[in-house]
Amino acid sequence: MKLDGKVVVVTGGGSGIGRELVLALLKRGAKVAALDLNMESLKETADIAKAGDKLALFEGNIADRNAVNALPARIEAALGPVDGVINNAGVIQPFVTFSDLEMEVIDRLVNVNLLGPINMIKAFLPGLEARPEAHLVNVASMGGFLPFPKQSMYSATKAGVKLLTEAIYQEHVGTGLKVSCVMPGAVNTNISKNSGLDMPAPDDPEAAASRTTSAPDAAKIILDGMEADKLHIFVGSDAKMLWRLVRIAPAWAVRFIQKQMAKMGM
Repeated sequence: MKLDGKVVVVTGGGSGIGRELVLALLKRGAKVAALDLNMESLKETADIAKAGDKLALFEGNIADRNAVNALPARIEAALGPVDGVINNAGVIQPFVTFSDLEMEVIDRLVNVNLLGPINMIKAFLPGLEARPEAHLVNVASMGGFLPFPKQSMYSATKAGVKLLTEAIYQEHVGTGLKVSCVMPGAVNTNISKNSGLDMPAPDDPEAAASRTTSAPDAAKIILDGMEADKLHIFVGSDAKMLWRLVRIAPAWAVRFIQKQMAKMGM
């Protein structure tokens, strides 16, 4: 689906990949409804975009089902019928084993990373199905096809997003609704801070940044994949490499990641 002239909803639009998606969509001629928990962050996005009435801001929690159910009508009133939804918002967990993970944290991960996209999909799917052409994009993670040490519930929720997306894709083959699952590798964003985690800074920030994909580059890859109607959109060479590796030797791939993360003190 070409994005010029379309109305697209982006969750987590106040920072990181979400902000860059908003900015890139506007440059491609789309109208954007940006949703985030933090209105101040959304206003910062709007200040950068300077998009006028082509950008509408909505403060809200995707885990709040009633609030999400009210969004389609609110967005249509502001921008017109929705043609695309990008479920980007998500949080990570503290780097601890599953046995040490508090139930409160588990509930938050499930509510934001899995139930949040489910709420959005259920609310917007009828409208998307009614459009001449439309696109649903769900952001999972390379952690959704290969578990990362001490990220058990994050990986579990993202695996759920991946399989749900593939199932919805399957249900809409041959229709006007296209469906994509994004699997980012390491992207240089503030997801740790936004998840409420106090993560140690790398010894060499410049070197660490060079090994990650920038948020603007990630947004470009996602939108290029969306316009090309790809089912799987991989962000970063690490995601592409691990996708191939886990399909060839899954048990070895799990051990490989464990060893690499252990070297980093994780």
